[in-house]
Amino acid sequence: MADSSFDIVSKVDKQEVDNALNQAAKEISQRYDFKGVGASIEWSGESVVLKANTAERVLAALDVFETKLVKRGVSLKNIDFGEKEPKPSGKEYVLGGPLKEGIDQDNAKKISKIIRDEGPKGVKAQIQGDELRVTSKSRDDLQEVQRLLKSKDLDVALQFTNYR
Repeated sequence: MADSSFDIVSKVDKQEVDNALNQAAKEISQRYDFKGVGASIEWSGESVVLKANTAERVLAALDVFETKLVKRGVSLKNIDFGEKEPKPSGKEYVLGGPLKEGIDQDNAKKISKIIRDEGPKGVKAQIQGDELRVTSKSRDDLQEVQRLLKSKDLDVALQFTNYR
């Protein structure tokens, strides 16, 4: 009998992020508490940039954007705003955050170690670039690994693909 496997990836649906950004921009332009503060949200390459003339309004705009992301099913772990501290830039405050895709080496090693230490025996995890391949003879063991990883609080949003 052949081994069963699945891949652990960290991907973000850019269209959903774009839709959330457009919804947030529309709400920011219409809400009374954002009138006259120059608040805006937009793409800058692969990053999302928020601007306003006070740090509090930037954080309020960020809250609106994060709410829209959650409603659209996009994990907040996929966009890295750092310590969420708006930086002064001329007369306005700016906060930017790039989209994060793929699992970096540190997190891949952490996930692999969790599978080795806490997962069922006979399950192997291999790091393949920015994803992990998990193999086992038993499909039940693979499902147990998925449950284990979902219960952990990791720095990346995980999806499970290519379940064979």
